[in-house]
Amino acid sequence: MAETYEPVETMDLIGGETCLDFVNTASRRGGHPDGLHDRLSSYADLVTWAERTGATEPAEAARIRSAAEDRPEAAEAVLERARLLRESIYAVFSASADGTTPPAQDVARLDAEFGRAVGRRHLGAEEGAVGWVWHEDGDPLEWILGPIAVSAVELLLSDHLDRVRECGNDECNWLFVDASRNRSRRWCDMRECGNRAKARRHYARQARKRKRV
Repeated sequence: MAETYEPVETMDLIGGETCLDFVNTASRRGGHPDGLHDRLSSYADLVTWAERTGATEPAEAARIRSAAEDRPEAAEAVLERARLLRESIYAVFSASADGTTPPAQDVARLDAEFGRAVGRRHLGAEEGAVGWVWHEDGDPLEWILGPIAVSAVELLLSDHLDRVRECGNDECNWLFVDASRNRSRRWCDMRECGNRAKARRHYARQARKRKRV
């Protein structure tokens, strides 16, 4: 059964956290025979995803796109950094969900990107409340990476870490926060991966019956 994958413009955002929705821009990990399916085929895809998820405000996105047009090679280099960060975040949370120790190199990469990001985040007051504000410092091409790294670190240190799950469909590998009462959610989306798993089991049973005939 061939899987179909939605592009970043229309893909579901079911992770529950910015960093998990970022992880979910890729599927078919773990040495899948068909290889990794990457929805970030260009830097423009990265900006589109960031604007959809709120990781980047529209005004910022316009500046980022302008910088990417002026410096395409630099944008491609940041895209590769983003992909490496994404796979490190996946490795860290997948290991946590499985009850194993995350790979040290992936923790180190996340820590490095987090260190670059925190300098851009400052306390600010707005509408009677104090909160974090992202300053437009440094290279605009790198702005998207900051909120992703901070989201990942905050989730790792939160009380919700034990609710992070990996979809049971090996064609998927999406991560999500399980908000169900009994913490028994197995699929990123029952309508998609859950039903596909049921269909595979059905086809497997039918195939075994045909072999016995």
